[in-house]
Amino acid sequence: MTALRSLLFVAWLYLSMAVFAVGLSPALLMPYRQAMWVIRHWARFCLFGLRWIAGVKVEFRGLEHMPTGAALLAGKHQGMLDVIAPFAILPDNCFIMKKELMPLPFFGWFAWKTKMIAVDRSAHAKALKDMVKQARARYAEGRQILIFPEGTRAPVGAAPDYKPGIAALYRDLDCPCIPMATNSGVHWPAHGFRRYPGTVVYEFLPAIPAGLKRADFMARLEAELEAASGALLGLPKEGVDALGQGLVDAVHLDQVRDRGA
Repeated sequence: MTALRSLLFVAWLYLSMAVFAVGLSPALLMPYRQAMWVIRHWARFCLFGLRWIAGVKVEFRGLEHMPTGAALLAGKHQGMLDVIAPFAILPDNCFIMKKELMPLPFFGWFAWKTKMIAVDRSAHAKALKDMVKQARARYAEGRQILIFPEGTRAPVGAAPDYKPGIAALYRDLDCPCIPMATNSGVHWPAHGFRRYPGTVVYEFLPAIPAGLKRADFMARLEAELEAASGALLGLPKEGVDALGQGLVDAVHLDQVRDRGA
């Protein structure tokens, strides 16, 4: 049953993407806020289908910490849903993405129109400098810049590997950083088509204040983000520590999914 519901949702996901992107493509000729409207409503449509077809509800917590103006957010990245869900709630989300995705029809065009931050990761130092430059411009426009510090989605339980990009943004923008924890990988894994019934939670944590030294900031961000994400899995303290070391196993994931079903 889970496999069938997952297949139906995948069909819903890509069909809705085509309908919104193609049917509302005239928004590409309008100011960027019209294109953002398309993305925001597609994200909400996606979450609607995810709940009623696949049985996966998405819940946002810590809304008192959610920014409404210019901000820097660092999110745990466990699956594709992490890219979709923030658009449903953040007023003017701007996420950092791979530059290779920009030429893609419609997806890349909407990303370009809404001024997402595209980074050529093969350019290394130049890519970092370019990312900071773009982020500075988007921040000045009052947008919420979302970066996934690990750079790519990783399975639940994988050892965290935080890249220097978040530290560069934190230093250059000289602003607080809001961690965003999640358990999304339990119900929408990084790989595969199955979606497991239950509740995905995105939790905005208290902001890490500006001005910390790089090493202190990185240590605090990783500790808080990993602990909060682990807590969303229902792990005890020792289990949260294990999550940070990549020691969560399939047995535990099955238990979490059973609780959420």
